[in-house]
Amino acid sequence: MKTLHRPLNPRRIGVLAFHTFTQLVRMKVFYFLALFAVIVIGANFLELPTHAAPESSGVELLYAIKNTSIGCMSLFSIVIAVVATGLLLPKDVEDRTLYTILAKPVPRLDYLLGKFFGVAALIFVSLAVMDLLMSGVLALRLGGVLEQQRAAAEAFGYPPDLIESQLAETRALGPTWNLQGAVFVVFLRAIVIICVALLLSTFSTSTLFTAIVGFLVVFIGFFQADAREAYFQGTGVLGRIGSAIMTTVLPDLQIYNLIDAVIEGKVLKALDLLKVAGVTLFYFIVYTFASWLVFARKEF
Repeated sequence: MKTLHRPLNPRRIGVLAFHTFTQLVRMKVFYFLALFAVIVIGANFLELPTHAAPESSGVELLYAIKNTSIGCMSLFSIVIAVVATGLLLPKDVEDRTLYTILAKPVPRLDYLLGKFFGVAALIFVSLAVMDLLMSGVLALRLGGVLEQQRAAAEAFGYPPDLIESQLAETRALGPTWNLQGAVFVVFLRAIVIICVALLLSTFSTSTLFTAIVGFLVVFIGFFQADAREAYFQGTGVLGRIGSAIMTTVLPDLQIYNLIDAVIEGKVLKALDLLKVAGVTLFYFIVYTFASWLVFARKEF
């Protein structure tokens, strides 16, 4: 019986995560997916002005579809990570659900992890659906672009090897595994933001406070690396210590800027992906532990 009350019980965390997931679904969060579908499908029918040669026409449209899709995914994941996470604890307190759960007794660490994995599951499912839609639209449009480019290149009398080289570059702008890696990086960045919002929500029962400060932390995170370089460069050991503290307290979200490079067609290296995953795991452990320390001292 004592074993059931120990923290880090996978079954208990899974039940809490599933409850959190269904709770968020009832809030009609998935309505955003309908808007995303309209935006992506609409981008597919845009007639953009082209500045490329005839044999490279259609490339701008592929860029536009990818930029629009990844941009919507990023916006959705950030907003949901901050707002949904900040909403859960105050809502459980207001509905007195929290008191019922902790009276079981449920370890507070398991409660926090259940909330975390519930929000993470919602974002993962949403990104997976968005990714499928984006990949489908890209695949359909890519076929037409390749045919158009091949016809134009053959009309200009290009040699077959040059034509195939150009078509290979265009295929790299389609639904590749490299692009799936970029979507995974979007998800990893959302994981860090969920952790930050979860920590903030343990300080306050106000959703508005968590949302405002959460978005502020996200904004700082996108420019933190530039601030570290400006303030700590050339300051020796103390500067490196200060930089490390700043990176730990406020997440460095510039690490996740690999997404922009992938959209431009650059290859996402496995080492870079492992580095981002390692940083995400570090932030997950630090912020979850801090959330547990704060939450364990609160009176409920």
